[in-house]
Amino acid sequence: MTERCDAIWRGARLATMAEGRPGLGVVEDGLIAARGGVILYAGAAAAAPGFDAETIVECDGRWITPGLIDAHTHLIFGGDRAAEFELRLAGAAYEEIARAGGGIVSTMRATRRAPQEALTTAALPRLDALIAEGATTVEVKSGYGLRLEDELKSLRAAKALAQERDVTILTTLLAAHAVPPEYAGDAEAYVDLICEEIIPAAAGEHLADAVDAFCETIAFSRDQVRRVFEAARRCGLRVKLHAEQLSNSGGAALAAEFSALSADHLEHLDAAGVAAMAKAGTVAMLLPGAFYATRETLAPPIAALRAHGVPMALATDCNPGTSPLTSLLLTMNMAATLFRLTIDECLAGTTREAARALGRLDQVGTLEPGKRCDLAVWNVERPAELVYRMGFNPLHARIWSGR
Repeated sequence: MTERCDAIWRGARLATMAEGRPGLGVVEDGLIAARGGVILYAGAAAAAPGFDAETIVECDGRWITPGLIDAHTHLIFGGDRAAEFELRLAGAAYEEIARAGGGIVSTMRATRRAPQEALTTAALPRLDALIAEGATTVEVKSGYGLRLEDELKSLRAAKALAQERDVTILTTLLAAHAVPPEYAGDAEAYVDLICEEIIPAAAGEHLADAVDAFCETIAFSRDQVRRVFEAARRCGLRVKLHAEQLSNSGGAALAAEFSALSADHLEHLDAAGVAAMAKAGTVAMLLPGAFYATRETLAPPIAALRAHGVPMALATDCNPGTSPLTSLLLTMNMAATLFRLTIDECLAGTTREAARALGRLDQVGTLEPGKRCDLAVWNVERPAELVYRMGFNPLHARIWSGR
């Protein structure tokens, strides 16, 4: 009996990324069938049941991967920080610039001035660059408003992106990104505001899918982050953390204690943090764009993460100061070159493990029945080309939710 579906892609080579299959989960003569935006079948054409559809796409041997996922971005912001880039070229350190009133606080001023609609409009070209390379799911953080009305404005601006483009947008509240000038010298009072007003308001309006924080000497202490995480838990929100980027603050272990979705950056991660993440199932979110842009020299402990079986995701960390990057393809190349990740790890990091880092692996990230039909179709001879090339986009077609 023939089963009716909306669309069929056939004559493709599939990198299913499915767990339990070796490597990329390759199917050489593959077929994908979808209905209602959901995959019905993804596997060998010879083993497929009978399908019929009005739309049948002949892939002519092209590769299909899951749609790419950028699981850590700061797409919503006002202004830019090109001047700070010049300062870093002249030898200034990121921490030095931040303490002098630059960095996050500089972007905060421009973001506060900008209307919500202007923030969305400014972010669209950055989002379009990701979409043009096959991204179908993008996480977007707040964190440049640093007060109630502007954090909520930023989250609304991020959600509005999904009304402008065919893409899944997930939002993260990052009010604990920096201490705003009006709370200088009194970070505890700002944390009170985050916990008592900003998190409950964002949760009440369903503006945030998760809560993030920056645990660092120039940002928030472990005790302050713990308060933020406890407030998020009271509001039913999952957490993630910027951890161990500039120093070993013990943030990764704290994130693991709260079963965080991910701990991000991790250049200064120690053995105890790796073990805690492994036990908790917290994903290591690696951000080679920031490593590159800030000219870091200490790479995350990749060998230890591998040895402990900690899942590794990759993301652009697109932001105006330390990673003005809007290419997941270049992110993969950087991860391979700078961090020595394998081809399989890079592709898993922008699909399956990125989905895991967002708590969405049940919906996206692999080519399997029941998952949303988010596909990237590539003009490549082998998947390694997606990691190997720089400044070249071999995307043939992008399918989001079956269309």
